[in-house]
Formats: sequence, C-alpha cells, structure tokens
Amino acid sequence: MVNNMGSNEYVRLPVFGEKSLSGKMNRVMGREIPDTVFHQVKPLNLIDLNGNDVPFLQSDTIISVAHLFYSRDSALSKQLIHDLSSIAERFKYNPKVRLYSISVDPRDTKSDLERVVAPYAKIGNPNWFVAYKPKEDILGYAREQLMIEGMINPSDSSSYVIGSNFVLLDSKRRIRGIYDISLKTETARLEDEIKVQLVEEIRNNPLKVERK
Repeated sequence: MVNNMGSNEYVRLPVFGEKSLSGKMNRVMGREIPDTVFHQVKPLNLIDLNGNDVPFLQSDTIISVAHLFYSRDSALSKQLIHDLSSIAERFKYNPKVRLYSISVDPRDTKSDLERVVAPYAKIGNPNWFVAYKPKEDILGYAREQLMIEGMINPSDSSSYVIGSNFVLLDSKRRIRGIYDISLKTETARLEDEIKVQLVEEIRNNPLKVERK
C-alpha cells in the first residue's frame, strides 16, 4: 500500500517577488502544471576589501545570503554584521553557501571595511565577502532586485536608511527567504532554512554516477 499509494513530501521554501505564467505547461508526475516565471535577481560584479572582483549570483550551484550595511553606521549595520558572523561560523566549511555583506556607501574604503569585519577575522570563512561597488546604485539595486529597503537619510544626507533584513537566494537567483533581525529568532530561522535549501538543491541536482 505504501509503495502504491504513498508519496514523499519535502519542505520547500516559498519564492518571493512578482511571478507570472509563461503560457507553457510542464508535465510533472503525469499532470500538466502551468509554468511559472519567478522574480530572478540580476547578477552583479562587486569588489572586495582587496580590490578583487566578487561575482555576485553568477554561479548556478551556489545559494547566497545577502544584506546591506555601511561602515559609518554603529547601530544596525554593526548588528547585521554581528548576526551574519554566526552564520559564517556555522557554514564556513560549506562552499555551497556564500555570504555577502554589501556596503551602500561609495565613501567606504578598504580600511573602513577591514575595520568593520576585523572582530570576525578569526572565523576564517573564505565564502563571506564584504564588498562594495562605488559606481553602482546599490540602493536602487537593493530595492528593485533584492527587495531590501535602502535610501539616503532625508534628514542627513551623509547617512543611510537600510533594511534590517537578510535575504536567502537559491541557485536560480530566486529569493527564498527574508529575515528581519529585529526579531530575535530570525537568525536561527535563517540557519535552519539554509539547510532546507541545501537539501532542495541536492534533490534538484543529484550527483551523477559515472559508469565504467
């Protein structure tokens, strides 16, 4: 009975952002399912502390976590970096998980960014990128692509208003989770849902055994 009537049910994370129907149909388990086109975040080339190019979302085998910050912010930005450090520690041996702390301030320099992450250097996660892109409208990119709020502070043009969110993206550049660090449980939820997404990626891309 189990073999004939049973089915496997897996936890799947939602997909955030606008979606539409492509007009095509996909055949899944003998059923015709309308093909859905989901919001996909556009890739972007960032620059890390050492002036090296950081290809953001240009791999189809990686899941990513991203957030905004700027070095002159000693409140929210500092907390976001601190909270992400626990994720960096947890997944530092997993090259399938990349973390991106993206500065919104074109005035930030290499020394500014080094100062921000210096307390966490001992973690030694090679897949945690602290990066920026001085000539890119990061605020506009964040709002339109990552669904993270960001703007120049209307009462102080030298500072910024940024969202208190981490976003989780799958290997297809779709947003699969949004986590507000103002809630104490959100960092733990992010850690759990990274694991869920890793399982989904494995199911969707099983290892091929080469026959000899």
